[in-house]
Amino acid sequence: MKLETTYQSNNYPIIVEHHALEQLHKYIDSYKDIVLIIDETVYQQWEPSIKFLSAEYEAHQIIIPSGEATKTMAFYESTIEQLLSYQLTRKTCLIAIGGGATGDFTGFLAATLLRGVDFIQVPTTILAHDSSVGGKVGINSKHGKNLIGAFYRPKAVIYDLDFLSTLPYSEVISGYAEVYKHALLTNQQALDEIESHFPDQNSLSSLKGIDYYLFKGIETKLNIIIQDEKEANVRKYLNLGHTFGHAVEYTLKIPHGHAVMIGIIYQFIVANKIFNHNNDINHYIKYFESLGYPLSLIKKLDFEDLYTLMLKDKKNDQNGIQMVLLESIGQPVVKHVDYEILYSAFTSLLSHLKK
Repeated sequence: MKLETTYQSNNYPIIVEHHALEQLHKYIDSYKDIVLIIDETVYQQWEPSIKFLSAEYEAHQIIIPSGEATKTMAFYESTIEQLLSYQLTRKTCLIAIGGGATGDFTGFLAATLLRGVDFIQVPTTILAHDSSVGGKVGINSKHGKNLIGAFYRPKAVIYDLDFLSTLPYSEVISGYAEVYKHALLTNQQALDEIESHFPDQNSLSSLKGIDYYLFKGIETKLNIIIQDEKEANVRKYLNLGHTFGHAVEYTLKIPHGHAVMIGIIYQFIVANKIFNHNNDINHYIKYFESLGYPLSLIKKLDFEDLYTLMLKDKKNDQNGIQMVLLESIGQPVVKHVDYEILYSAFTSLLSHLKK
């Protein structure tokens, strides 16, 4: 399966299939230097394939820690200095082989190395079906997640589904949160379909049919980012569940998708209060718990700490906190939400989780 962006220029392909890595040569044969930036866990599990790739293209290899640990200013500095020691030219391509954090980090390296070299995304997780597409790259700050970065398009996204076979279940549900989010942004039919296909942990852990939902998720995201690449308006919709979710993730240091699912429930509660809706909060809690999401972790947190982090969200403006809310399934809007509603929604979430 193949998709392609439809910007006015500088478009890139997104290949989603088993054995997709075999097509990498089409996109890197013209470069003088190739550098593989590889998640250490992926390297351990796929060492023969990666060593073959490295030898075939006489590529440099940099193996980096898994997850958000790479996305710091200190690690960025040491890695960019290592790249510069190779005496690279602008005829260089960095290849990110790993999950979302690896792609974010490698893309930021590419955007800043020699004022910009090319990079290719080779996502290895379900979560990265979202982060590898759209050109958002960056690292974290002590003030919050992804506050240092750029919009920088990859030259290609090569999504080899073979990599998903070694994912632990915690990573499966982390990625599923973004797949589910894309269904929420589409319509009620898409939501009913995905909930029916993956009703519980056993069905989701099998990954049966996941390629279809990954493809549909990428398609949904592309339809949004083509309209608004740099998040001036409708691209903000992709942050559904993220305003609260990022604060939870940053505080608890849990996987991104685990926190986003908590954020999705939270936005339903806020939407109930703002729009006088009657979203069935217990339905979402029951469904997410049946898939194994650790929702009860939220009980450890203090609202004021979360609120401080929410104030630093990139969607905010001079009028305060903005959240993406669903007026209905498939109908997102961005709304200012005041402190009283946010606090009330937090206490309501805690009370729902005690039932």
